[in-house]
Amino acid sequence: METKRDFYGLGIAPGILQVLTKLGFNTPTPIQEQAIPIAIEGKDLVGVAQTGTGKTLAFGIPLIQHVLRGAGTGLVIVPTRELALQIDETFRGVGTPLNLRTAALIGGESISRQIRDLHRSPQVIIGTPGRILDHLAQRTLSLQKISILVLDEADRILDMGFAPQLKRILSALPRNRQTMLFSATMPEQIIRMAKEYLKLPIRVEIARSGTTVKDVTQELFFVLQEEKPRLLEKILQEYRGSVLVFSRTKHSAKKIAALLRALGHTAAEIHSNRSLGQRKEALEGFKTGKYRVLAATDIAARGIDVTNIELVLNYDLPENAEDYVHRIGRTARAGVRGHAISFARPNQKRDVQAIEKLIKKTLPVSKIPTLPPPTPFKFKIERPERGFFPHGRRSSFHSRGRGNSKFGGKRPHSNFFRGK
Repeated sequence: METKRDFYGLGIAPGILQVLTKLGFNTPTPIQEQAIPIAIEGKDLVGVAQTGTGKTLAFGIPLIQHVLRGAGTGLVIVPTRELALQIDETFRGVGTPLNLRTAALIGGESISRQIRDLHRSPQVIIGTPGRILDHLAQRTLSLQKISILVLDEADRILDMGFAPQLKRILSALPRNRQTMLFSATMPEQIIRMAKEYLKLPIRVEIARSGTTVKDVTQELFFVLQEEKPRLLEKILQEYRGSVLVFSRTKHSAKKIAALLRALGHTAAEIHSNRSLGQRKEALEGFKTGKYRVLAATDIAARGIDVTNIELVLNYDLPENAEDYVHRIGRTARAGVRGHAISFARPNQKRDVQAIEKLIKKTLPVSKIPTLPPPTPFKFKIERPERGFFPHGRRSSFHSRGRGNSKFGGKRPHSNFFRGK
């Protein structure tokens, strides 16, 4: 007879167990079951698990238990604002009944409010590298009492160019600390980091690095760039649930959202040109059903914890094969099935092969269905951005060498529908 797994017997304090039960956490996921006892013992750890398998609680429970004993302060470093806010929300859910104090240090938000939070002597600090360094520079933050460090989505931290900032933060930390590193992928550069900054770490690998979520089915279309909008329209006619659409650039994400609104869909966008408030509103609206479709760059590939997303659609293939794993991991979460569709241009076969090599699967190629006829759309854009004009038209004041200083007199990018 199979023994029922639960959080008892993992070394978790009774008070935390009581909170977990009230929150409905009764059965640990595999990464939680294996990582929590090791982390509670104070050992350094490298955790590899698929996106959506509960990594936050895998490091969150030991970290909360550690700091509630009065054994110093915890620091969690993440690549994006969205992931920082998600982790802070999870920590508050578990820790607030136990009087845990947290502070989220992220860009795009009032630094004065964050300073007030830091004056309350938080036991856990969650932040992005740039904003953590801002506070260190202003001497509003000291890392001398950090006794436990977590690097979440560590590969993405390096992919986003945060390696120099991360090195500066790590040099300001006490050498005598516990360190945990988590990610869904484990490229060579992360292995080197683990060797440099962790002390004899124990590796917990629930799935091979690059393994995709079990319950997600995958599909691939080879399609010309100029046919992508019509194929997107056709697919949205076939799927009725929530859809997360990934693009490679922020300009493309904005244009996709405009296209979808022109087609009559409720759509929002998340990318680096949106303010933190706009990104929060878009994500909350996507969660509640205000927006059926969310167009996003890879800023949303990690840190968006939304269950029951029916479809993830890669309008553009990601720059890195590892990001494909994170993107499609936004669906089929918490045991719910999902589907992922990717658009690849005919000249992107090598990119497809890189993805297939990583996930050790062949992506099934589907035949392009009969597409709806082209429709002239009138886009409603909230604010014009540099380089964006509907239908690729150029304003008269954007001829070379002249023009409004706001746009620098440069030609706008108008290749969205022309396939360039």
